[in-house]
Amino acid sequence: MAIIDISRTLWPDVATWPGDTRFSLTTMLDRGKGHSVNLTTITMSAHTGSHVDAPYHFTDEGPTIEAVDLRPFWGLTQVVTIHKQPGPLFPQDFSDYDLSEAPRLLVHTPASSFDPALFPHNILYPSPALADYLGRLEIILYGTDAPSMDKTDDPHLPGHNALLRNNIAILEGLDLTHAPDGLYELVALPLKIQNGDGSPVRAALRPI
Repeated sequence: MAIIDISRTLWPDVATWPGDTRFSLTTMLDRGKGHSVNLTTITMSAHTGSHVDAPYHFTDEGPTIEAVDLRPFWGLTQVVTIHKQPGPLFPQDFSDYDLSEAPRLLVHTPASSFDPALFPHNILYPSPALADYLGRLEIILYGTDAPSMDKTDDPHLPGHNALLRNNIAILEGLDLTHAPDGLYELVALPLKIQNGDGSPVRAALRPI
């Protein structure tokens, strides 16, 4: 069974949101030094690499990560590639695709090929008009290789809020380099973190 890993590798130099906690892996026990096991401690932001945003991340009334519905993060999905200058995406940008083929959408943009050690400020992100359009199509998840659903300096987060309004879950920071356009089974389950605003995931695709 072919499996395509669409997760970002976590390592000390992986890009994080400017000012956010950097990833670190600290060795606590080492078999090479006589301990019975190798044991490490991980320190990181919940939004490092490939991750899920809980609604609580951007609205105080939203559920935290342990309470989100898991169905959007496992099942039939469609990968589509969009070539466009950085900025908002609109329904017409997807005119070459039948988005009704799957209830989950992963959008492959130039961000998949960016240097993973550099935070990308110039990205493609869903407009509220696109979120409303996807809601009418009963899409339940919007995934992207970009680090955000909005322009990175927009504090109002219209894309995040429009997706929430349409009951569309958010998956960010993917690497879709090796995932050609088409239909797949997606798995990208968040960790069950009490009161968490997000969670890293190991995201993978199985061709249909």
